[in-house]
Amino acid sequence: MEEKQLPKLSSYRWVILAIAALLDAISSYIQFQISALAVQIMPALHIAPAQFQILLMAPMLIAVFLSIPAGSLADKFGAKKIVSIGLVISVIGAYGRLIANNFFTMFITLLLFGVYMALLNANTLKIFGTWFKQDTNMAMGVFFASASVGIMLSQATSSLFPSVKQAYIFSSTVLLILAVCWMIFVKDTPQGEEIPQPQVEQGKSESSLKFFEAAAKSKKTWYVALAVGFGMGASEAFSGILPQAFAARGMTPAQAGAVAAVATIGSLCGSLFGPSIINKAKKGKPVMILITILGGLLMAVTWYIPLGMPLTIALILGGVFGAMTGPIMQAMPITFPEIGPKNAGSAGGLVGTVSLLLSFFIPFIISAIAGRNYALTFIIQGIVFVVQVIVLAILPDPNIARQRNNQR
Repeated sequence: MEEKQLPKLSSYRWVILAIAALLDAISSYIQFQISALAVQIMPALHIAPAQFQILLMAPMLIAVFLSIPAGSLADKFGAKKIVSIGLVISVIGAYGRLIANNFFTMFITLLLFGVYMALLNANTLKIFGTWFKQDTNMAMGVFFASASVGIMLSQATSSLFPSVKQAYIFSSTVLLILAVCWMIFVKDTPQGEEIPQPQVEQGKSESSLKFFEAAAKSKKTWYVALAVGFGMGASEAFSGILPQAFAARGMTPAQAGAVAAVATIGSLCGSLFGPSIINKAKKGKPVMILITILGGLLMAVTWYIPLGMPLTIALILGGVFGAMTGPIMQAMPITFPEIGPKNAGSAGGLVGTVSLLLSFFIPFIISAIAGRNYALTFIIQGIVFVVQVIVLAILPDPNIARQRNNQR
């Protein structure tokens, strides 16, 4: 009986998901080229490890300022228009890396490059909630997995280019092509459907601020933002430091990049299959808490695991456990009664702002505390990752919330 009540989904949703996922993948590819090419970039730009961490997180820093207005504006004008503007700016930033010759100029170009992902990330909940409805968790999982693919490919292939500039040209051109695809093929809603429109009072439409106020009053949305922020911050710091840490253990840059990419294979699998596995449990929260603890533990002991097969297995399992809960956490706000599809963009913007603020500063703080002590770095990262369990315990069970939402 419940199955018959579920809405029919448009087949065009796969086009939307494919373009969004590819944009997410190339975003991670470009961002982590800084990590994969660190051995060449750091001497060329004359930067210290702390400055390197700032550059690695620069594309995410801009999201701290753009996520909330991006979500609120998309609630009013539609996500396609808002993200399209960001793509134009980001393509300029991506190509701008070719002329960056010091820390400041590289920082500026990476900030510009990060604009489109700030706008897209703020609105994935709205986009996928509109197109995938009851399958939103699955779409979010694919989207998360695409980021893992981008990181993996960046770490595995960036060092293969003859020069840093050629690596930049390749990734920037791929972004340009995908930007054109977004502008041509993406639609805000399936044919015949409409998102609840802003209320009109005395001839004036509801302001964007009203959408944000609805999201800001939701305590549960704030809890999601904190949990996502701790998890994302620890994961970003972990992925960014792997090539350097493995090089310190005697690997060549190519070997270090290849081994670091192994962790991303686990993240890919966790993002793709984690939501469906957790969704099958009667209660999802206990499973998510256990998975988070295991992920943090494996992250913390990375430095002490012997090279070879033991390290490979640990990285894959750590990636799996580290990525299983993220898509479900990101999709939760749309199930909250006070959010729904109407305010999903603003909720996504709020989650994006808070979580990205944490994920920007957490790697920098860890790097400042641990320096080049990689053993301590991994331990702190694992502890930070597990901290999200505290927030997760406060939130409602996602499986129960989803079932109630589908029955309305």
